[in-house]
Amino acid sequence: MFYKLIATATFGLESIVAKELKELGYDDLTVENGRVTFEGDERDIAICNMWLRTADRVLIKVGEFKAESFEELFEGTKALDFGSIISQDGFMHVEGKSVKSKLHSVPDCQSIVKKAVVESMKKKYNIEHFTEDGPEYKIEISLLKDIATLTIDTSGAGLHKRGYRENAGTAPMKETLAAAIVLISKWEPSRLLVDPMCGSGTIPIEAALIGKNIAPGLHRKFVCEDWDMMPPNIFKEIRKHAESCINNKEFVIQASDKDGRVFNTARANAEKAGVSEYINFQKVPVESFSSKKKHGVIITNPPYGERLGEKAEVEELYKNVGEVYRRLNEWSLYLITSYEGFEKCFGQKSDKNRKLYNGRLKCYLYQYINKE
Repeated sequence: MFYKLIATATFGLESIVAKELKELGYDDLTVENGRVTFEGDERDIAICNMWLRTADRVLIKVGEFKAESFEELFEGTKALDFGSIISQDGFMHVEGKSVKSKLHSVPDCQSIVKKAVVESMKKKYNIEHFTEDGPEYKIEISLLKDIATLTIDTSGAGLHKRGYRENAGTAPMKETLAAAIVLISKWEPSRLLVDPMCGSGTIPIEAALIGKNIAPGLHRKFVCEDWDMMPPNIFKEIRKHAESCINNKEFVIQASDKDGRVFNTARANAEKAGVSEYINFQKVPVESFSSKKKHGVIITNPPYGERLGEKAEVEELYKNVGEVYRRLNEWSLYLITSYEGFEKCFGQKSDKNRKLYNGRLKCYLYQYINKE
């Protein structure tokens, strides 16, 4: 059965998600704020959950309609075929959001949608009561300018949860954002990659997963694996294929930080991700970093100076990073920060910058590109 599917994305990463989908063989994409819409069947749902590195979730779009009143919301939802996806014993819970819509009370919308979904299910299964003691189905009602969109989440935990990061630093970057920055850099394993402020190791680990072509979802479970609509063994087949796609490339990524305490965490995360042999961890302050190699790339997520009293410290850090970069021979640098005065401290205007969000923080990815 074919479905309208939505790969959700953090603001600024939509084009990266679309590129990933194209590389997986999907065409006829619709790219909007926070989402990329496409079509696919059950196998495609499994493939996208397994392989998308930069998307947040994979949703099934059940329907869309105008809803300016609770009655319109109820009737529009009731008319949709939820029973073709949700099993008779499915545990149904509803989440919601409303932006610039007449129906602005999200709890009321959630309650109405739940009642309407149950009515839709009654028509499908011809029963009055649902035990809801089976697999989980998270339904979302999203209202934007009075247009209601109903979706069901196939991922479960967000796709950034690869399963390797039990411990993170004080300000962890999502794995999806780290992967996106590596993809934006167009890094190839033949080139040295360095993260001199690696923290819990997310950027080096994601780069190693990309370098080895290891599917980001290989070692985790997805909520839709328990659904009746998913063919038996489909995820087993997709995992087996993903394992066969891992390449035999040899490379070493350098990850360093001045805080030696983070290395136990970073190393443990790298081991759990199965890439520890491709990452060399060292305790080195960023100002001491140097390399005689040509055409390397630095990809890093330094402190932003968001806390009170950190501004002077962060400005000094960015100045040091600038001095280090200018000593390197034909290297590129990709650095993300929310600090507005970064380029002034760094001492050089970037070739490009790109607005991205790290959590709720508006950041810029400053790109210094060596055109080899």
